Amino acid sequence: MCSLLTFAVFLLSGAAQMLVLLGLAAAVIIPNSDRWSKRFFITFFSVLVLYGFFSIADILVTSSSSDMVSTLKVLYYFETLLALILFPMLTAYLLHCSGESLIHSGLFRAAVILSGICFIMMNFSPFTTWFYYFTPVNQYHRGPLYSMIIVLMDAIMVLNLAGVIQRRNKLSKKFFYAFLIGIVPLTIALFIHLFISVFTFLAFGFSVCAFSMFVIILSEQIDQNIQQQREIAHQRARIMVLQMRPHFIHNTMTGIYYLCGKDPKKAQQVTLDFNTYLRKNFTAIASEAPVLFSEELEHARAYLAVEQAQYEDRLSVGFDTPHTAFRVPPLTLQPVVENAIKHGMDPDSEPLHISIRTRKTDSGSVIIVEDNGSGYDPEDDNEPHIALTNIRQRLEMMCGGKLEIKPRNGGGTMVKVVIPSEKRKRKSSLS
Repeated sequence: MCSLLTFAVFLLSGAAQMLVLLGLAAAVIIPNSDRWSKRFFITFFSVLVLYGFFSIADILVTSSSSDMVSTLKVLYYFETLLALILFPMLTAYLLHCSGESLIHSGLFRAAVILSGICFIMMNFSPFTTWFYYFTPVNQYHRGPLYSMIIVLMDAIMVLNLAGVIQRRNKLSKKFFYAFLIGIVPLTIALFIHLFISVFTFLAFGFSVCAFSMFVIILSEQIDQNIQQQREIAHQRARIMVLQMRPHFIHNTMTGIYYLCGKDPKKAQQVTLDFNTYLRKNFTAIASEAPVLFSEELEHARAYLAVEQAQYEDRLSVGFDTPHTAFRVPPLTLQPVVENAIKHGMDPDSEPLHISIRTRKTDSGSVIIVEDNGSGYDPEDDNEPHIALTNIRQRLEMMCGGKLEIKPRNGGGTMVKVVIPSEKRKRKSSLS
């Protein structure tokens, strides 16, 4: 029965060690935007690896039939020391995540002082029987003052728990729950350890809690990185709107001026279209989420109407858009058709024709914009192509969409935008 229990304890300790090694490997390999957090978890998991090593060695030596009391004292000393190091480390990381200085923190000073008192008592323990001792047959026994060490350790964890609750408004929801998962089980385990020896469960608890904290905090930082990328893409869209081509505005206003005398009714329509175009542009600046495609289509129609007034017979547009009940990032369609005109209009070639089509498919929605212009050169990285790259990034980040550019059969360019359905996106996120 005893050998079976020893085997179960050894197996549990081995599983904990594998979990910690996995966490250490992830902390080293996975890129992390927060260098302080990366260094913390590498150090934290490294201490846990050593703690696990001494715990496993402790189990092996204890189960030995030889007199190895001196070895057990060394192993138990370092095992307790490494566990003690982890408590103020949690305090330091809590303060870092809360944006507080370690030097000026009363919480950190209290954790260090309590750890220092524990450390002093630990240095006496190998030479006395006050705290713990081992029998000649490798049996561990607690001394009369042993509970003092555990009470001090538990006090550090209670302080950490109080610190987390006190700083809950400074922490994101994921960080708050990560600290609770890391601290509460260990606090309870240490309290139980006052009455029953649960060394192995403490080691396993350290490992599970640390790994859980790491996974939650890593997911939070990934979310923050994605949000930052979205903000960058959105800022690019804003810059693209604010840097509207001066010559386009100048030509439009000049055209309206001459139309007022030549064709007042047409001048009124162009003014209305230009106003719609400007209004949609500035509305897009404030848009933080995907918009209905019908809104994008109205924006593109207004822009094309203004351009057609300028180019007249040199530009024609065809619409085949029966499907509009889906959402796209703001400024998706209008920059594509603007790119088609800017890149495809050639006074020495035949008139430019642009067609805009939409289709509903089993997997989502498709937008196709084709022109019979001079064609697309993938090596060209001028402004229109940079705009398309920006659209591609926003499609991927905001709705999991894709943008494809390729030569059109018969000459010209085809731009294809694919927007997955909500059901498809949920399946992709789960897989």
